[in-house]
Amino acid sequence: MAATFQHLSVDYRFENRIAVVTLQRPQVRNALNAQLIQELAAVFTQLSVNEQLHGVILTGEGKSFCAGADIKMMQEAVDYTAAQNVEEALRLSDMLHVINSFPCPVIARVNGDTLGGGVGLIAVCDIVIAAEHTRLAFSEVKLGIAPAVISPYVLRKIGENMARVLFVTGERFSAARAHEIGLVHSVVPMEHLDDAVSRAVNELLSGGPQAIRACKALALQVGQMNTENGRRYTAEAIAQLRVSPEGQEGLRAFLEKRPPRFAVSSQGSKEK
Repeated sequence: MAATFQHLSVDYRFENRIAVVTLQRPQVRNALNAQLIQELAAVFTQLSVNEQLHGVILTGEGKSFCAGADIKMMQEAVDYTAAQNVEEALRLSDMLHVINSFPCPVIARVNGDTLGGGVGLIAVCDIVIAAEHTRLAFSEVKLGIAPAVISPYVLRKIGENMARVLFVTGERFSAARAHEIGLVHSVVPMEHLDDAVSRAVNELLSGGPQAIRACKALALQVGQMNTENGRRYTAEAIAQLRVSPEGQEGLRAFLEKRPPRFAVSSQGSKEK
């Protein structure tokens, strides 16, 4: 990737089929400032055109995943006008939308505490694997504000019932509870976190990259369609996949009882 970033890094693994995006502000627990928000939007926008990707891992450097909004950014916001606050909130919203609508799966490797906007980050990821010591909170209410921008994505994961409790109390809760309410998919001891992420990655690598994209699009879109639109969309989706080179190879491999040989880029392998 040609672009360089100040607050995050990008690494490629498994013959460039997996990208790892790491938040790199450990001194402030990977808190979100304006620059990091901009860089996250930029890196996922750039990665979105890479059709060889099977998935992206999003994680944080150090002991925290993401502690929410940066204190300095909050201090600056005190003097903002309402219009300036709207613009800042829209930049965060745009970044979350870019990750949520990313064409292939995003795995959140949650390596530690995740607060406020950090919970929004995991809410826009497709697979969330958390270390069991992780603590989470919608901490905004303790600051006299609300988890407004992240709420559309969080509500889709945990529903109104849990949001009505956790939004208003701002209480900290465990990774185990986050799993119970649907915010986290797997909880493992920290020493097993990378193994759990690797298992998820291996599952992604066993599928065709274009089929993976189609499956994510189905999950994101079909539930919001009316019956007729859903009927037409799903029929066209499966038809296009069946006649594609990837679909043809997958079906032939199944009939011939052999592993499929999906085309991948062999350049610049950094498998770890």
